[in-house]
Amino acid sequence: MLLNIRVVLVRPKGSGNIGSVARAMKNFGVRDLAIVAGGRTESFLARSMASHARDVLKSARRFASLREAVADCALVVGTTCRGGLYREHSRPPRDIAPAIAAAAEKAKCALVFGPEDHGLSNEDLKHCQQIITIPTDSEYPSLNLAQAATVCLYEIFVAALGDIAGEAIERAAAEDVERLFDKMKTSLLEIGYLDPQNPEHILFAFRRIFGRGGLEEKDVRILIGLFRQIDWYAKEGWKVAAEKKQRGVKVR
Repeated sequence: MLLNIRVVLVRPKGSGNIGSVARAMKNFGVRDLAIVAGGRTESFLARSMASHARDVLKSARRFASLREAVADCALVVGTTCRGGLYREHSRPPRDIAPAIAAAAEKAKCALVFGPEDHGLSNEDLKHCQQIITIPTDSEYPSLNLAQAATVCLYEIFVAALGDIAGEAIERAAAEDVERLFDKMKTSLLEIGYLDPQNPEHILFAFRRIFGRGGLEEKDVRILIGLFRQIDWYAKEGWKVAAEKKQRGVKVR
């Protein structure tokens, strides 16, 4: 089951950290490592820190973007140690681990970590349905990348050992959800609901709402159909609807 967990490192800086993450992954039965934009896996330091997890390093896959790296994942969980408007709904790994373990029984799930110097950006976080923050002392809250990965993987491993009481739905793949948000953005801009200067502000709220409950494939299809109908109505479709209503004919 833990083979369905994918660890995604976004723009990692230190090859030693990549090796240490690989070692932590193997400690907890995880093998799928993805690297987005950068990071060396063949350096002496990376291989040395990986120790007996060099096979995880060797099989690591590279992606040009986070969206591509998580496209086939049903649940994408980002990590952050910073606060902010789009990070205020983060939860400790112990709270989220059962849901990740449950989702991973049926589909691929991604655990996403940002670069060591400043972590995941808001642009990165928009691809994550849920967010983890590891509780630490306020005097020094920032954890090393490998330390953070170890804590999160440990909690998921422990959750998987027990009776999983997480969600049972079969979530839609991340790329299908991203297509929904692409369509939603276009439609809501068309009707003036989103601020053209900052459309992501409201879209983040929708991402949080949908991420909290999860979307199945049929949910995505229904919502895409809804926004297509909004497009039709906004582009002269309202005239057709008005005429049919006047004649007592159903719009659909």
